[in-house]
Amino acid sequence: MEGSRLSEAFKSNLVLRTVSGTLLGALVLSSLYVGGWYWKLVVSVIAMGSLWEFYSLLSSRYTMSKAMGLAAGLMMLWVASMGLSLSSILAVISLLAFLVLFVEVLRRQGTGQSDALANIGGTLAGVAYVILPWCFLIILREQTWGRLFVLTIFMCTWFCDVTAYFVGSIWGKYPLCDKVSGKKTWEGFAGGVLGSLFGSSLLALVFEFPPLPLLLLGLLCGFMGQLGDLGESVLKREAGVKDSGSLIPGHGGLLDRFDSILVNSSLAFIIFEVIGR
Repeated sequence: MEGSRLSEAFKSNLVLRTVSGTLLGALVLSSLYVGGWYWKLVVSVIAMGSLWEFYSLLSSRYTMSKAMGLAAGLMMLWVASMGLSLSSILAVISLLAFLVLFVEVLRRQGTGQSDALANIGGTLAGVAYVILPWCFLIILREQTWGRLFVLTIFMCTWFCDVTAYFVGSIWGKYPLCDKVSGKKTWEGFAGGVLGSLFGSSLLALVFEFPPLPLLLLGLLCGFMGQLGDLGESVLKREAGVKDSGSLIPGHGGLLDRFDSILVNSSLAFIIFEVIGR
């Protein structure tokens, strides 16, 4: 009887995850295909929502200049959308650091107390961890073959998530990192890597594109994306919450759904826009 209830709960959660994930995926992929301000608007909404969730996690333990961080994040996304230089984005981050520090100067002068180390660290971490990767995706989308590369990042990440979930749920036996995320297994991890490579191979075949760059992206997303997911799990553990939010039924928050995209897009940007140039 108990096994039957668990099976029904698994099926119900699977349906919920599938429906909400499909709708969200359709929104992202349609905006990626159309491009322009539709793409940039969708990216900005996801990025800002994720940043809000990140600051909410940190606010449970530390003092955060949330409004300043959100304003800086919005400005960084605008700078990337306008095609301005990457140094302009870095200038916004630098300015944010000094503004947060100045707030702590005023707080200490007024109350005799300050939390500068945690505030400046957490506020800057938010824009670096959440906003910068989405800025990289905006920039990558505008490059030659950028739409295909960004599509590969999303599809490989999602293929990885789906195969890791099913393989881990059905055949998972050996814990991957049980003190961080008890449900993840080595079998699921391997399944995720293979799923990501399959996704990149499929895209190379469909678009008749030389397979090596896409396979590299697939391998990258398969390995590093799952480590990015573990990284976000550490944040939730320390904050004492199960999910970063509740906006997406069956998945949790935006940060829960796009945590792997953050590390994958950052590494892809470094490979193709920094090292590859």
